[in-house]
Amino acid sequence: MSIMSEPISEPRRPVAPAQPTTPPTLPHRAVSMRLTMDDSDSPSDIVDALFLGRFASGELPYSRGASLDSVKPGLTLLPPEAAVLRSARDKDRSATLAEGDGWTVLVSRWSRGADVTVAAVSEELADEVLASCVDGAADEPEPQPENVTMGFWYVSPRRGPHRTTRQISAETWAEVRGNYTAPVADAMDGLMKLTADDVSGRLLLLHGPPGTGKTSALRTLARSWRDWCQVDCVLDPERLFNDVGYLMDIAIGEDDGTAGGRWRLLLLEDCDELIRGQAKHQTGQALSRLLNLTDGLLGQGRNVLVGITTNEDLERLHPAVVRPGRCLARIEVGPLTRPEAVNWLGTPDGIGREGATLAELYALRRGASPTPVPAIPSPTPAAASSDGLYL
Repeated sequence: MSIMSEPISEPRRPVAPAQPTTPPTLPHRAVSMRLTMDDSDSPSDIVDALFLGRFASGELPYSRGASLDSVKPGLTLLPPEAAVLRSARDKDRSATLAEGDGWTVLVSRWSRGADVTVAAVSEELADEVLASCVDGAADEPEPQPENVTMGFWYVSPRRGPHRTTRQISAETWAEVRGNYTAPVADAMDGLMKLTADDVSGRLLLLHGPPGTGKTSALRTLARSWRDWCQVDCVLDPERLFNDVGYLMDIAIGEDDGTAGGRWRLLLLEDCDELIRGQAKHQTGQALSRLLNLTDGLLGQGRNVLVGITTNEDLERLHPAVVRPGRCLARIEVGPLTRPEAVNWLGTPDGIGREGATLAELYALRRGASPTPVPAIPSPTPAAASSDGLYL
């Protein structure tokens, strides 16, 4: 569906003003609406267009909107006096158009969340109607000491770049420290105690074989830093650095999570293709934009950190990523040694001479046979030297 506007010509002025002249066309009347539909459009799209028509024509020239990540059960988000004009439900979304005296409201629902948009004859009325729709409607669970609020960014086909929040459980560092081999635990000690005043470097890099607890460490880090840093996970990192608009929304746009000068940590998990040695050739400008966000012009004046997890060996990472001064921390998360693994599990049964990863130990505790983690091959000399350096 597309909505097009076209100008309407001004009426001609009469040569002799013997009769009262037609008033000039008002600015909001200088645009007419033309709606084009095809078989890809849904009833919800029509509901959206009907709402936009009243705003575009100037009949209701003031608009206000709000988004709710989670709505309390049983709420319609409509004022009591609203009269429903249209209602449509698709497999993943519903849209309701309702009106009252001098206003119209569009309620779009998906899963647990909602967008509410009001158009009205005045700013005051638009604010009043929106407040009656959303005040007290957010379903906010009671905060738990073991929970931390984490944001999740993704590009929605209908809404573009979007951020939603969830409460996730995270253990304290003292509770999970024994899940990591001694050198890793020692390195993590300092990282968990970090404060905003200690930040030097904008890139946090956790690398090592799968199953060693990198993601678990990041959840604990989010809990340790929650007083001064909002942690946001980017669900589609491969798109982030190839879509300038998406990157700008995340890097520059304000949101509740970074109000009051709080820092923000953007988590990019399993970004092997982005930061390995061949990245400059394989991903185009993506690597350059990542580095620009961490210590270039894009990151200037923004309290943004970038956390990356990768299964790649350090020797295979691009030298520009791991150069001194760029990384806030660079930690190789490896398996526990055999003595550490035996102490963790309480028995030597199933543990090899090389020790075990955290995932293997949990599998052994459940009585399952752990799946060995394949070794990461070393790069060939040709591959290691063919990509040059990024400064």
